[in-house]
Amino acid sequence: MTTSPSTEGSGTPPARAAATHTRERIIDEALRLFAERGYAATSVAEIEAASGLSPGAGGLYRHFKSKYEVLSAAINEHAARTRGQVAGSLAELNAMETSADLEDRLSHLCRAGLAKVREESELTRIFFRDLSQFPELVAVVRQGLLQPMFDAIVTWFQAQPEYRSADVDWQAVSAVLGGAVVQYRLFQETVGESLGHTEKERFVAAWVRLAVGLLPTPAAVHS
Repeated sequence: MTTSPSTEGSGTPPARAAATHTRERIIDEALRLFAERGYAATSVAEIEAASGLSPGAGGLYRHFKSKYEVLSAAINEHAARTRGQVAGSLAELNAMETSADLEDRLSHLCRAGLAKVREESELTRIFFRDLSQFPELVAVVRQGLLQPMFDAIVTWFQAQPEYRSADVDWQAVSAVLGGAVVQYRLFQETVGESLGHTEKERFVAAWVRLAVGLLPTPAAVHS
C-alpha cells in the first residue's frame, strides 16, 4: 500500500491533498485488481469503482493518462520505496551488536527478506503473469525491487567479521540465498502452500544453516 505523510500543519492545500489520496487509492486498488484478475482482464471502470470513483465517468483520467500509466506508476513507486526500505533494513541489521549470535543475525536477515517479498506479493503475481509484454517495467522490477535485495545480501555478509576471510563469490551466494527467499514466497503465492511442505521456521533454520556453512575453516583463517 502506498502511504503519504499527514498534511496537518504542512501547508498542503486540501484540494491537492485530496487529489494525492485519490491517486494513491487508484494505484492501490489497481494493483490489487491486476494481481487478482490480470492486467488485461481489469477495466478502467473497475479500477474507478474500486477506488470510490464513479465507474466509467473518467475520474481515473484526471490522475493518469491510461491504465498502463497506473501500472507504471505503481511499479516505479514500489521500486523507489524498496530502495529506501533496503537501506533502512541494512542500517537496522548493522546496528545489531556483532557480539550477538551469528545465527540470530542470519535469521534476522532471512526474515527481513521473507517479509519484503511477502509485502510485494501483489506485484510479484503481476510480474510473473503480465509484465512480459512490458519489458521496460520488467527492467524496473529487476533493478528497483529484486537487485537491491541481492545487493543487500552481499553488503551484509561482507560486513560481518566472521566472514571477512572467507574466499566466497558473494554475488553468486546472494543469488542462491536471495533466490531461495523469493522462490519460497512465490511458491506460496502461486500454489497456496509452503514449498516442499516446509513451514517458515524450518525454512529459516535451513537457510541459516546453509549460510553458516560458508564460514571459513580454521585452517583457512590461519593459513
